[in-house]
Amino acid sequence: MAEGVEVGIAGQQFPWFSVYLGWDESSGAEPLFPVDQPDSPPQYEVPPLTVWGVALCVSGTLIAAENAIVITTILATPSLRAPVFLLLASLGLADLLAGVALILHFLFLFCVEPNDWSELLTSGLLVTSLTASLCSLMGVALDRYLSLSHALTYGSGQSRRRAAILLLLVWLGAVLIGAGPAMGWHCLEEPNSCSVARPLTRTYLSLLCGGFLVVVVVTLQLYAGICRVARRHAHAIATQRHFLPSNQPYASKHSSGRGFSRLILVLSVFVGCWMPFSLWGLLGDASSPPLYTYATLVPAAGSSLLNPILYSLRNKDIRKVLLHACCPHRYSHSSHIHYPVDV
Repeated sequence: MAEGVEVGIAGQQFPWFSVYLGWDESSGAEPLFPVDQPDSPPQYEVPPLTVWGVALCVSGTLIAAENAIVITTILATPSLRAPVFLLLASLGLADLLAGVALILHFLFLFCVEPNDWSELLTSGLLVTSLTASLCSLMGVALDRYLSLSHALTYGSGQSRRRAAILLLLVWLGAVLIGAGPAMGWHCLEEPNSCSVARPLTRTYLSLLCGGFLVVVVVTLQLYAGICRVARRHAHAIATQRHFLPSNQPYASKHSSGRGFSRLILVLSVFVGCWMPFSLWGLLGDASSPPLYTYATLVPAAGSSLLNPILYSLRNKDIRKVLLHACCPHRYSHSSHIHYPVDV
């Protein structure tokens, strides 16, 4: 009787034990296989792969690959140590993390069973990367402004230290903001408080998008200051010269028009990528159609794909290093770095 009690208690504590063995201890019968398991939890079925999933994985891979090339180029070249290159490396790292977040989202969605921690991980990593990317873009604009207004001291050791401190503050703030969902600021337990981007709460996303709008406005003000400083420099040069060669006005107008076109392109991409999601995060709620969220979040993530082309690969010094690495016999690598750089 004691043994029967022990077996009964063991069966209550570990019900899978008797089910796995396949027989009843009290009957003395031989094990029977197979045994039905009516209480077993249903297995998770991976959803079928869609065009959206393929595009998500491919875009994340492209973003991670091209930004990895930019980061490797800057870190492996000792001559690329000016403040602007530190900012471009920070921008590349932020966009690289955005690509990794898209790949992880694809894996959790189509390859393994998703859970609360996977959602918190991908959302936190994406928030961190987008925040660092946007703040790095503001840092690039600030560096452009300082390179024009303080051209004599640009590139000095003090400027590098200031840039390093700025990047430290940017990444510290981005990590703290991105850790919000994992620290409990999410809506997994209260679906009514969800925003347009689950699992972020409406309050959290509103503060985040409000901060994004502030950074966008500050960046636009910096570019407006760049235009004013460049106009003053052009006016000072024209005043010092009493006469110009016959072909100089055309060259000056041509270069000014080209620089203005580049500036318009950079600002248009910048505003077009970040403004829609920032406004939608403030105006939308959990009852809004998910299609609108995807339509505004895709440009924000797409900025990570365009940033290396607009900011890093357009730089003459980075382009020289890449061409020399690809064709060392055709392109001679020069150690001369232009300050301020044309990005």
